[in-house]
Amino acid sequence: MYTAWVGSNFELEGKKAAAYLDAYMKAKNMKDMKLVNIQGTIGASAQIGRTKGLDDAVAANEWNLLDQTTGEFTQAKGQEVMESMLKQYKNINVVYCENDNEAFGAINAIEAAGKKVGPDVDILVMSFDTTKAGITDTLSGKIILNTECNPLHGPRVEAIIKQLENKKTPEKKAYVDEEMFAHDDTVKSVTVDGKEYPVTVVTDEVMGARK
Repeated sequence: MYTAWVGSNFELEGKKAAAYLDAYMKAKNMKDMKLVNIQGTIGASAQIGRTKGLDDAVAANEWNLLDQTTGEFTQAKGQEVMESMLKQYKNINVVYCENDNEAFGAINAIEAAGKKVGPDVDILVMSFDTTKAGITDTLSGKIILNTECNPLHGPRVEAIIKQLENKKTPEKKAYVDEEMFAHDDTVKSVTVDGKEYPVTVVTDEVMGARK
């Protein structure tokens, strides 16, 4: 019913983030992971893909996933969920947030509880989207990894329109290019389904070059 679809590969985003976490844990010799997942709005395509990427890694690596609860992609709900999780579980050390807004709320809750976020302290926070505020928190280390959800679909759509105008057949699905941004160079790249993806360390220069 459609000629071509343009968008993000949300499951691949989740797989890349999970592969990063696995590599980071090994590099840092973290053997006792206590993981929680603040999911997006249940049923949203981004939630389904990002949750599946994590769930598959949890099953494959036998990670200790303490809890999964929706934060509805909002800062307020992300904070509320994180506050509840901190009361239930005393030794959380990794929080997988399915977008930046949830991560901001989770960070607020963690800091309000007297704990620290960032590398080599109490809790690692992972996020998705790479908004301007999100990548700023990645630069500071409050977010250890931010997996991009690229909103710049226009150039890909334009190329498909030109293909159609020239009587050519575009690919049925066209995924936009999406990067991974980390606070440091602990993990330089990850491999998912046989393909290697570089991890970009966030600097002021990197931030200034983003649209």
